[in-house]
Formats: sequence, structure tokens, C-alpha cells
Amino acid sequence: MSFYEVVSHYKNFDFEGFFSGVSSESVRQILAKDNINDRDFLALLAPAAQSHLEQMAEKARRLSLNHFGKAVLLYAPIYISNYCINRCAYCGFNHDNGISRKKLSMEEIEKEARELSKTGIRHVLLLTGESRKHSPADYITEAACVLRKHFDSVTIEVSPLMLEEYVKAAKSGVDGVTIYQETYDEQVYDEVHISGPKKDYRFRLDTPERACMANMRSVNVGALLGLSENWRREAFMTGMHANYLQDKYASTEVSVSFPRIRPHAGVFERVSGVSDIQLVQTVLAMRLFMPHVSQNISTREDADFRDNLIPLGINKFSAGSCTEVGGYSGEPATEAQFEISDGRSVDEVCEAILAKGYQPLFKNWMSI
Repeated sequence: MSFYEVVSHYKNFDFEGFFSGVSSESVRQILAKDNINDRDFLALLAPAAQSHLEQMAEKARRLSLNHFGKAVLLYAPIYISNYCINRCAYCGFNHDNGISRKKLSMEEIEKEARELSKTGIRHVLLLTGESRKHSPADYITEAACVLRKHFDSVTIEVSPLMLEEYVKAAKSGVDGVTIYQETYDEQVYDEVHISGPKKDYRFRLDTPERACMANMRSVNVGALLGLSENWRREAFMTGMHANYLQDKYASTEVSVSFPRIRPHAGVFERVSGVSDIQLVQTVLAMRLFMPHVSQNISTREDADFRDNLIPLGINKFSAGSCTEVGGYSGEPATEAQFEISDGRSVDEVCEAILAKGYQPLFKNWMSI
């Protein structure tokens, strides 16, 4: 079975009809349960649940403390190439955007790693644009070997790879894969991915499972909120995807991210806004549905909003982020993939986490 079968099951599901049938009383009954199922999860994303956010928040806080304590794991992205052959309408790396392009050499990657490691960061997310010509699998694995000399954990967010390529990457020191489906709505997906390999919806959808099959320690999934008009459906399918992976690959740590679309190079006018309250509802519902799953919020969100999400279920935080290729070492910067909203340094983020009564964590595991 592939997750595509789950997606197909909900393809013609009447989400709006379901939401209209969710009452305040049914939400109260769901919140009284010790464990909730997929339909309960969907109900907690309904408009009727917004009047119960305080109760959802209290339960989410308790569950997060039970499973993660008061630790917030910090990581930082490191962009090593922004060449891309895809024409994705919403992305700054779009092949047609007239931006500066750069690919770092291994020496330049080493320099970036040295600079970033000075901040105390021990977990990194390696990113590239999607171009197998400029950033093939061998380039990724070689870069990972360089980064592992400076960091305890290397996760990759690159072009979807084949199973054997993920196996090779794992042997080189990669321990995690982040891959966003962007949107689970197959029609919207086809419309916003104009051309390029990324247009293949099914291949991308199956990518997290290939990473799990390669015995990656962690896999992170998510949808780019704002691409589709129905954010509730996107949140639901993200949770279902994470649940599918967790059930099928129990040895893999599954996590979920909640990126909202941000300004970037190029023009994309069909953004469907997702409000702060709606994002909070998503975070809370996800925590109640999957208490064991890590939840990540990046510097796409502003500082105050991120800080206030910590007690609500967020336990992974990017810090001191730079989304430009070569940006940490002071090399001539390329354009960023998107505008960041939280420009605080690692030290400033740590201070904010401590002020909330939580503990910033730089390292939560090591290879032996």
C-alpha cells in the first residue's frame, strides 16, 4: 500500500459538508477522549473547534510535556546550491526567475560549516534547488560527509531521490530527510508546478516512504500552507501522511512542519492566506492527534508568534537562519529562497526559549 491510496480515498470527500456537521458539543466530546482517530482530528480542524482553542491548547501542552518535556531542539538550514530546473509558480528558486545562481564547492561548504558551528548549532538542514545536473546525489553525499565533521545531525531537503540513493546518503552520514508535498490537492499541485521533474505528484508523494525504507532516522513532512484554498484539507492530509509513516515505519522518527508561503523572487498572486489563529488550530489539532510526533516551526514566522507556539506543541525550532547560498561565511550572497520573518541570532532565540520556561537543546542524539 502507498499513501497515494489514502489520498485517493479522500479525493472526492465532502470536507465542507463534514465541517458543517461538526458542533461545539462534538468537539467537547472529542477533547474528553484519551486518544482520537482520524475523523476526530478532522473535526478539530473544523470552524466549530475554534471556540475551543483554549481547551485544545491546555491538552496539547500536557501531551507535549509528557512526550518531550520542556526541551526545544534547535537547528539551522545551510543552502549549498540554488540551481533549479523546476518551474514552480510560488518559489524564489523557479528556473525562470532572474536571480543569481551559485553552487558551493566542498571547500566553501567547509567554510560555511565552520562559521555556522561557531554559533553552537549541532543539527543542520542541508538544502539545494532541484537540479540533478548541479546538485546530483553524489554531490549531496559528499557535502554531507563534510558537514558531519562539524555537526551531529545532517538532514537533507533536496531533490527527491531514489531508494538506493537514500541508502547511500545514509551511509555518508545523512540521518534525516525533509520533503514537503507542497499541496496534497492533486489538481492544485499540477497547476502550480508548471514544468520540471517536480510536476510528478506521485513520485514526490512517495519520497518520504523511500527515505523510511532506507532506514533514515527521521523524516519530516508538510504542506506549504497558502497554496491551496482549503488549508484544513492540507493540514488533515499532512497529519494523515505523518500517521501513515509512523504506523508503517515505527523505527523512524516522523515530524511535521507548518510552513506558510512567504514573499520571494518572482510573482505569485494566488496565495490563500492562512491566519495566525488558523495555524494555531492546526498545531493544536496535530498534537492531539499525534502526541509522539515532533512539530517544527521555522523562521518563516515572526519571533513573537514562534515564541508563543512553544507551549502549544512546537518542539523543533530553526535559529539564526540564512536562506542564501554561502550566507554564513560572508561570501557574495545570492537571493534568498524566501524572506525570513525571524532574524534573531541563535543566542537571542535561546534567551527567548528560556524566558518561556523551556530549555534550548542543541543535540539530542549522537552516532556510535
